[in-house]
Amino acid sequence: MDTELHTMNLLFDQLGLPSDDKEIERFIVRHRPLPRGLQIHEASFWKPAQAKFLKESLDIDAEWAELVDELDARLRY
Repeated sequence: MDTELHTMNLLFDQLGLPSDDKEIERFIVRHRPLPRGLQIHEASFWKPAQAKFLKESLDIDAEWAELVDELDARLRY
């Protein structure tokens, strides 16, 4: 059983992106707002492996799903 606490920083690590707080905020500001109706994994700025990870996390309600939802919400406003 995985007992590691998942954070936004770890999600960005998992995605292979800079993961310090300032870089996460820069990423969000640079890529928002996501168009209405576009699912997070469909955004053009993801590499194929990143998009696949995001989609699968949501599809199977993986441990990362809550953070993917949070990132989605932050990219929309």
